[in-house]
Parts: sequence; C-alpha cells; structure tokens
Amino acid sequence: MLSKLNNAPDTETRKLRQQYLSPSEVDCAILKVINAQLDNAPLRVLDTATGLLCVRETQIRTFKTSIEYKELVSSTITHPDIQMKRIEEVVMAYFQYVMLSHRWEGEEPLLQDIQGKVIYKLNPIGGIKKLQSFCKTARDLGYRWAWSDTCCIDKNIDVELQASVKSMFAWYHHSALTVVYLSDVPLLSKSLAMSAWNTRGWTVQEFLAPKVILFYQNDWTPYLDNRTPNHKDSVAIMQELEDATGIDQRTIVAFRPGMRDARAKLQWASTRTTTLQEDIAYSLFGVFGVRLHVDYTEKKQNALGRLLQEIIAQSGDITALDWVGKSSDFNSCLPADITSYEAPSSKLSSLSEDEIQSSVSLLRGVVALQSASQLYQTLDYLSAPRFAHRRLHLPCIVFPVTEVRRRPRHDQGTYTYEVKSDGLRNLQITTEHKFTPFSPARPPLAWQTILLVRPWNRHLLELHDTLDNTSSVDNWTLSEFSLRDSSAAQIGAIYPDSDSRALRLIVNLGQPFSAFLLARQRDGEFKRIASDYDIIAQVKDMASISYLMDIRILEIV
Repeated sequence: MLSKLNNAPDTETRKLRQQYLSPSEVDCAILKVINAQLDNAPLRVLDTATGLLCVRETQIRTFKTSIEYKELVSSTITHPDIQMKRIEEVVMAYFQYVMLSHRWEGEEPLLQDIQGKVIYKLNPIGGIKKLQSFCKTARDLGYRWAWSDTCCIDKNIDVELQASVKSMFAWYHHSALTVVYLSDVPLLSKSLAMSAWNTRGWTVQEFLAPKVILFYQNDWTPYLDNRTPNHKDSVAIMQELEDATGIDQRTIVAFRPGMRDARAKLQWASTRTTTLQEDIAYSLFGVFGVRLHVDYTEKKQNALGRLLQEIIAQSGDITALDWVGKSSDFNSCLPADITSYEAPSSKLSSLSEDEIQSSVSLLRGVVALQSASQLYQTLDYLSAPRFAHRRLHLPCIVFPVTEVRRRPRHDQGTYTYEVKSDGLRNLQITTEHKFTPFSPARPPLAWQTILLVRPWNRHLLELHDTLDNTSSVDNWTLSEFSLRDSSAAQIGAIYPDSDSRALRLIVNLGQPFSAFLLARQRDGEFKRIASDYDIIAQVKDMASISYLMDIRILEIV
C-alpha cells in the first residue's frame, strides 16, 4: 500500500505518504533506539524470565519476538514524531535492567558455570542460590534483565574485562534498580553498618552511582521491611549509610563523578579491601570519572600511582598529596597504600574576613608593595603540577633546611628530628628515614640538600576557579560538575586594588600549612621523605616576605 503511495502521480497523495512510516522504516528506527539504549548497558545480562545468560544480540532477538515489538511495527501512524516517542518509551521499558551489589562469598558461579544453562534448574547452594534469588527478585519487581559481576563478565576475554571495569560505574548509574544484598544482616536487624558489604572496595561506586537502590536482608526481604520503591528516599537508611561510610547522605543520593574533593573520595576507600590488589584503584575509576588501562599484573602501588597521577594531571588538585605513611615506588610523593588517606585531611585554622582585613591593614607600610606584587605575579604565572614519566613537576615555595638534630628515639624503627629552616618556625618530624645530623657549623655535602616545601595552591590567589576537569559519564555534561571546593572560588572575589590582593596573599601564606620534606638525590632530583604525622609548618614573620620568594618547580621521583 505505501509503495503505491510513493509512486502516486499527484502531489497530495505523495504528501499523504510522508505522514506514514513503513514497517521497514519502523524496524530501522527501533533498532537505532535499541542500540542507543544498550550503549549504556552491560555486555551480558541474565534473562530473568528464562534463567539464561544472554549477549546483546540475544536480547534484541528476544525483543523482536515480543508483543511490544510487533505492536510497534504494525502501528504505522500518521505522526512519525509521536511514533518515535512511543518507540523510545517501549524500548526503554523493555531493556531496563537490575544490577546486583554484594560481597563475594565462597564459591560464586562464574560465566563458564552457567553459560547455556537455566540458572533456576541448578542446585540451589552457595552462590547459585544467591544468584537465583536475585533473578527472582528482579523478575518479581517487573524487570526482564539482571546483571551480576560473578557471571556476567567473561574474564578470560581481555577486551571484555577492560570494557566492563571501565564502564561499570555507568552501568550502575543507568540501571533501573540496584539491589544490594546484605547476606550477613538478619531479619529486622538494624545492622547495615556492621555488614561486611561495607568493607569492600567495589561497593563504594555500587551505592553512589545508581539513582534507585534497594537493600535486602539475608532472607531476601527488604531491609528493615522498608517497602518504599527507592531506599535513597529513606532518610533513616541513608542516615545509617552515612554513619557507616562517612559519606554525606546528600552526596550518596545525588553523586556526580569527578575530581572535586579528591582527598575526601580517597578517604572513602581508605579502609576498604578488595580480593585483587589492583582493584582498590580500579574500583575508583568511575568515582573520579577517569578511564585508564586495566592490568591485573601491575600490582597495587602501580595501579594506585597511575590513578593518583591522572587525578593530579587532570585537575591540578594537590590534596591527593596530603597523606601519611610509606612512599610509593611509583613516585615518592604518592602513598604506597590507600590506607595512607584514612586519617582526615589536616584541619588548619583559617582567618575570618575581618581578621584578614585587619592583618592587611597591619602589613601596609611594613611590607614593600612592589615586592608583594612581584610575589603575587610570580605565583600567578606558575604552571599547574604535572607528571611526566612518573616524575612529578611540582611548583613550590621552598624553605631550605639549615639544621637537623636527632632527638631521643621513641619508637622502634622510627626517628624523631628537630628541623630548622630559613623563614619557618622550628619543627619536630618523625620518620623511618635516617638522617645524618647537620648544622651551619657542620653542613652536609653540597648535593645532600634537604628542603621543606609548601606545594603551591592557586586557591590562595582568590581568583575565579576553573571547571573541574572531569570525564563525563555518558550523557552527563561537564557543566553538571561543580567548581572545585574553594570558598574563594565560590565567592569569586575580585579586588580592584592589586596591592590589597597581594597583601591578602601574604596574610594567607602566613597561616599554618601542610609541608613536605624533600631530600635531593645525586642527579639533582628530589625524593619526598615520608612522615608518620602531618608536617604542619608556619612562617616566623609574614612581613619578612623575602623568605617566600624562593619559588621553584621541583622534579620529584
């Protein structure tokens, strides 16, 4: 019929043809929508109706035998735009999937264990029973497709494993529902915080990424018998999750990936564990919005080092350098283990606006304004920190150490030193590193320079900040990610008086700060000397700005 309309001699009839879609046109339109929908879906899923593991092609074939598909193809209507909207609605509803978040226990079924088998017919023991219960739960809630990390990834195919690890955050985000199974939480026991699920590395992204989430107790009934359709809407459950994880419930409910608050995100994962050591880094790829190569032979320090390198390189955020513990073999400015972020970032005192203005007034007439402006301009022109071949090029304000004295040892294997440097108040530093004491009377060898440095942070300039340099998750745009967390950035303070800006900078530089201790190597590079405690330094006299003028970009290995 439509082909006849195509060849009609009169214009009116041909216009009438344009108001209809043919079955083949509908089929092409449907397939286009399906492909777009599956772009953000797992590569393999379980069919909760049949109990079989399916690839995408099988899903599409199954859809083409469904009533929904036949109705779409047969309904060639006069409004193609309305028809397209209907296609999108039907496809979206049909291909919705449910993700499982759980902890691995004992013998979990792998892809090879269930491929080509009906899971409902398998012996219901251990991991198989959990998988069966998950699929039945998803089916009873009205969902055709379900995904579990145990059996829906062919880990023997490297390309598939790479794609799965890199895409998992997006899969959880685009799921219709994520089911969290708490196998160790008994009926009506308010013990979500005590569940081993809360100790696992991968589960961080599994509760942050989804829009809809439901917690289930060990008997597969809703946690606390809460029957609401989305437990992210439950203030009580979200408060319990906040108390258990230390993550603000507003962040849990509406999380967006990116580099913002990098130090806090690293702390979220600092007490968690993974079966494979590299996964402690890989499980954070989605949280930070990065896509890096996955290599399960590289070991933990390398995997974590690559992630931290990417965070610093993309964002210029140096808070990832704020840690205590052992240095990494990847780079001495990075920690060997994520547990080094467990302690909260140092909470340094800050001045109120009135206190800053008062200090600025006191500095006028004391500080040479030309020198202050020169300092401001020099720091403003500094490049962001960057990595090249595992070497960190770090802009710093440098305070050369003039004297090191060893104090009586308190703990086995560590040493405590009194450290003096030009322009800073004296410090005590505890480290596993053994120094040879020196002083102005007994100086070290020329190449054995030791420096206390203040890594440069552009927020001190109080300028408008740049956008958080973040990889979006699928259709999330960069504009959805907020500016870096800086009160100065949010206020966007602009001072018409350049002298006032320079003096405000000096006031800020006069406040306590987290310092690094660096030791020069024979070839001129530096290594960070890890400390057991935060090194909090402060200038002796903020009016003596000559001590702030030693500004360098140091190469740290």
